[in-house]
Amino acid sequence: MPQFATSQDQRYAQALMQPALIRIIDNIRKQLDISDWQGSYRDDMCWPTEATAEQKQQYLAIQEMLETATPEEHDQLQATLAQLPSPEHLYTLCLTKQEQQQEIDVWQLCYRLCNTTDTMDGPITVDTRLLDLDMGDIDWIALDQKAQRLVAEAFQALDKP
Repeated sequence: MPQFATSQDQRYAQALMQPALIRIIDNIRKQLDISDWQGSYRDDMCWPTEATAEQKQQYLAIQEMLETATPEEHDQLQATLAQLPSPEHLYTLCLTKQEQQQEIDVWQLCYRLCNTTDTMDGPITVDTRLLDLDMGDIDWIALDQKAQRLVAEAFQALDKP
């Protein structure tokens, strides 16, 4: 999990991450349509070192139960989950072109999209131009334009030695 410059930046990032993921994935699809690269996604979990095998099993079992839980059960299951170590989800775009293979960390692209500097150097300061603070909403046009640029740059970097 990246570091944030302020707690306000962390709150802004939480509001932006789902829209950022949507725009990044859509722009990856568009890039794959026009490139020679073939892509697939891999979702991995990175567990904290202190997580035991039993805790991991319990966490995964509760996640499954949440899918069919009643509202009352849902709250109880969420309370139990809060007591367990939880994994960080790694979402990776796996690319192949002939014998070449490359990977792109999708979450890192999303955090770069949210960051004012477009990089992961130092703590994240959220690019508030992506938010309509007066309306409390996302500026979807600005978000899409920045996502399109970042994804295009990521694909251009794939072909550089």
